[in-house]
Amino acid sequence: MDALTTILLPAAHWELLPVFLGVPALALAVDWRLGEPPAAWHPVVWMGRALQRGGERVAPLAPVARDWRSFWLAAIVWCALAAIVFVVSGVLQQVALTVYPLVAAALLALLLKPLLAWRMLRDEVLAVEVALGQSLPAGRERLSRLVSRDVSALTSEEVRESAIESLAENLNDSVVAPLFWFALLGLPGAALYRLANTADAMWGYPGMRGGRYWQWAGKWAARADDVLSWLPARIAALLLAVGAGGLPLRTLARQARKTPSPNSGWPMAAMALSLNVRLAKPGVYALNGAARSPGPLDTRRAARQGDRVVLMLLPVVVALQVLVALAAMALMGGAKP
Repeated sequence: MDALTTILLPAAHWELLPVFLGVPALALAVDWRLGEPPAAWHPVVWMGRALQRGGERVAPLAPVARDWRSFWLAAIVWCALAAIVFVVSGVLQQVALTVYPLVAAALLALLLKPLLAWRMLRDEVLAVEVALGQSLPAGRERLSRLVSRDVSALTSEEVRESAIESLAENLNDSVVAPLFWFALLGLPGAALYRLANTADAMWGYPGMRGGRYWQWAGKWAARADDVLSWLPARIAALLLAVGAGGLPLRTLARQARKTPSPNSGWPMAAMALSLNVRLAKPGVYALNGAARSPGPLDTRRAARQGDRVVLMLLPVVVALQVLVALAAMALMGGAKP
């Protein structure tokens, strides 16, 4: 089987497309019912451990000006890990497809599930609101599980804003983008995206973190995640806008550009506008800045918005899968295999 067939398997083999069409819905059902697998069996945890070990070898302990050596070493390590993840997930996909179609769909859903996470994200954000109702320190402590920023000086309003921002941003990173890349490249696409997103979370910092300097060692990981997240982030924002009954797209784009990230601002701005609340990171940006600060009910409204996006995403993913199949048929001369 040639490389194109392996990468675009559901598209290159038309008779297998029905198997792949049901996988995203099954994976989300498993996610909602069972949540996350144990850490010992979680592929994203394995990716994190590999990235941790690689990072210890490529990132210097002190700042270095124009450190091209660290940049290229990190790029090589990233590419090596990406190749391993892509090949292993491709082999697992091939093995799953050797059994009866319904069983194959179930196996692929179980393999895809750890690469996405909506229930855990939703529960963690709502848990911040519950903790905040108990005390501000409890809310800060719970939020620290979700974000990398310093939470020690945040007010109750800022804790809530940060939790809602995290839900919006990770709605893309943990659900929309993995399913988008699954639609395009099958299980290897979703696995590659999760590696890129995890690498950005661990390496993509502009300075010191964890006793190491990432200004140059983290550039490749940060840019790779930017590229792979570019279109999914905008799809997530559009789905949030549709779920809110429609938002002015020019306003959405203008607000999204206020954040330093080329991608995360889109779902966060869409969430701020759809809830008609202010979402801000102190000293960095303020989205929908003229609106009120979010209240306790807004956290639950944000979770419901996310639920709507997840449901609306499924037909979008199916449409993408069919388009990929048609494009593959056209490339192969228009004949079904």
